[in-house]
Amino acid sequence: MRGTVRANIGEGVMAELEPPKKIPLVPENILKKRKVYQAIKANQAKQALLDKRKHQSGKQIRFKRLEVFLRDSQRKHRDDVRLRRMEHKPGQMIMPDEHKLAFVVRIAVIKGVSPRVRHVIQRLRIRKIYSGTFVKLTPASLKMLQTVEPYVAWGYPNLKSIRELILKRGHAKIKNKKVALTDNVLIEEHLAHTPFELDSDKCFQRKFWKASICTP
Repeated sequence: MRGTVRANIGEGVMAELEPPKKIPLVPENILKKRKVYQAIKANQAKQALLDKRKHQSGKQIRFKRLEVFLRDSQRKHRDDVRLRRMEHKPGQMIMPDEHKLAFVVRIAVIKGVSPRVRHVIQRLRIRKIYSGTFVKLTPASLKMLQTVEPYVAWGYPNLKSIRELILKRGHAKIKNKKVALTDNVLIEEHLAHTPFELDSDKCFQRKFWKASICTP
């Protein structure tokens, strides 16, 4: 009995004297890489499951017909030829003396057009078909209109046409809601910081070239 007690006491002393085992430390960058890798694998598995469900539901894969590629390439080729001719033989840009404002409406689809034409349309803010915008006439703006001439229609607005256009198609954002501009009372109540009225010719010439009118 005494021998057993002594043996147990000796084992306890030896266990206390042994140094504690060190847990191997992993660098922080490796832990981050593991976390990112696990997240990527989880996203891939989720996407694979969603794709499998789509195919199982019988949804057809979208594809483009050969005629679409041919039409887009022909349209791009025509734009490139037209722009190249404009550069070699530029026409005379005559600035109108009476008119300083123009209204531009997009009338055609721009799928497959030249990147230069697409960039000009984005700068004119007529990204949707049948959307319009007021443009201040300058030599640079006239050159832009010549670049997108096959896809837009533009002219010189007068006070009557602008008033009718705003009353029919004009909208304003009031309290995060799209509200039609019907009369001056609505403008005075909610748009007092914007100095324009439906009866002021000067305000149309100075301010409305920055606005855009789109179909609802």
